[in-house]
Amino acid sequence: MWKEKYKIGVGLIDEQHKELFKRVSDFLNIVKSKEDWDVKLDKVKETMDFMKEYVVVHFDAEEAYQAKINYPDMEIHKEAHAQFKDVVNDYVQVFQHEGFDEEKIQEFGAKLMTWLIMHVCKMDQKIGEYVKEKGGQA
Repeated sequence: MWKEKYKIGVGLIDEQHKELFKRVSDFLNIVKSKEDWDVKLDKVKETMDFMKEYVVVHFDAEEAYQAKINYPDMEIHKEAHAQFKDVVNDYVQVFQHEGFDEEKIQEFGAKLMTWLIMHVCKMDQKIGEYVKEKGGQA
């Protein structure tokens, strides 16, 4: 699912984005597979745990970089990150209280991929553009 056009030119952030795309892609593939439900369920739980932890690590790194370069849209970006964390946490709560319904799992996977593509292609690209405009290297 990763495409070179998603690169923003900041090594650490690009590597983290690649990992996010890989995990979400793997998740979607397992959900669509003919695997036994128990296998799928293990992958769903693994992805939930990963997303809860990794998005915090990634968002912290991205926000620290934005602070370092005095990125003007940092607060808007932080708000988008906070909203996504809320989405992930909402699904965690749903799965904990209502169980792992296959339809909800597919919905969750679609939301993950849609958000990731939209955020990286729109908001994160602006970070790289800002650095290039300032004559620096991202």
